[in-house]
Amino acid sequence: MTPSPPSAAHPSPAAPAAPVRVTWARANARRIRRQFLAAPADAPAAAGPAAVAGAMLGAHAQVLSAAELSVALRTTAATRADVRAALWEDRSLVKTFGPRGTVHLLPAADLPMWTGALSALPAGRNAQPEGVRMTAEQTDEVVTAIADALTGAELTVDELTDAIVARTGPWAGERVMDAFQDKWPRWRQITHVAGHRGVLCFGRDRGRKVTYTNPGVRPEPGERALGELVERYLRAYGPATPAHFAKWLAAPAGWAAGLFAELAGAGRIEEVSFEGPSGRAAEEVAAWVVAGDTDFPEERPAHGVRLLPYFDAFTIASQPRERLFPGEAYGRALAGGQAGNFPVLLVDGTVAGVWHQRRSGKRIAVTVEPLRPLGAARLRELEERAGRVAAVLEGRAELTVGPVTVGPHA
Repeated sequence: MTPSPPSAAHPSPAAPAAPVRVTWARANARRIRRQFLAAPADAPAAAGPAAVAGAMLGAHAQVLSAAELSVALRTTAATRADVRAALWEDRSLVKTFGPRGTVHLLPAADLPMWTGALSALPAGRNAQPEGVRMTAEQTDEVVTAIADALTGAELTVDELTDAIVARTGPWAGERVMDAFQDKWPRWRQITHVAGHRGVLCFGRDRGRKVTYTNPGVRPEPGERALGELVERYLRAYGPATPAHFAKWLAAPAGWAAGLFAELAGAGRIEEVSFEGPSGRAAEEVAAWVVAGDTDFPEERPAHGVRLLPYFDAFTIASQPRERLFPGEAYGRALAGGQAGNFPVLLVDGTVAGVWHQRRSGKRIAVTVEPLRPLGAARLRELEERAGRVAAVLEGRAELTVGPVTVGPHA
């Protein structure tokens, strides 16, 4: 039987709209603008270190001087002293354990979201051997002891170890963890867990000794915090896939896919078609942005020369990595495919070389190794960028264009 054609009273359902198509150039230009990297004028005058760190989704601070540089370079005129003041004086920044369990500078105002989200991540496999690893019950006991010991105090590792042992028992302080040709107390395997649960962050160094304190934060409920984190990540680094988000967070890919599906079902994120690693239309991938956040710059590269330090958030989070590190840059500026181990030179939004800086008193020797020759206009701009690096570091720049002989950061 031949079906009757649809009538005006029963129209055919409308076909779903095709996803918005986003090229690499447009996505990259928007990321750079939202990262306050396009030009100093693009950063509002009121955007201090905490606001900038929030836009970056945290500044990687395993090397604190690199984090200071990452944040200050995104402001109009801040120096490392301004970042330190935000961290230790007005406390608008907090040094703690962020994504991937690594040390980050995070805005204090964002800690409820961060701790809620990070403490809700699926627990990975404990890499410690049998007889060293802690049980879930022991972990909870130590976290409670840390919260109590650090409230209103700044304690060194040794002082905190004594305080934990006094509250839990000798087992927590047994030196059984292999670390840097030494043995650490058992409890230290969950230092980042205590940070993620909001009861531990870094205090001021006491001489050469690290101290910890309790930031006194109440984590947001996990589901709400994770949804907010995804949206912030997509605004900063979208379009992105669940696999990109999982890699950035060091979380299981399958779990991230489920989280994105839930948010898509709730109408909080929407799918776009994103140019893949090769740039060929046949290899475009389904990626995601915050619902309604589909405004991208015109089809042109992010113009300009920029210097980004070790472990800069932009180089670590931007995907696909093959587009940010094209051609020779993939081998020269990455360490086995891992981003962040070299400071990088960006030219028109993609990695085009590496650089290094060495301090001697007020003199900041900046050596830049471009992968292709730079014209006169680019060299003048590079001089300005090197000068800004030196100003952040409260010194004066001496620029050399030539080979960088320093290897990747460990």
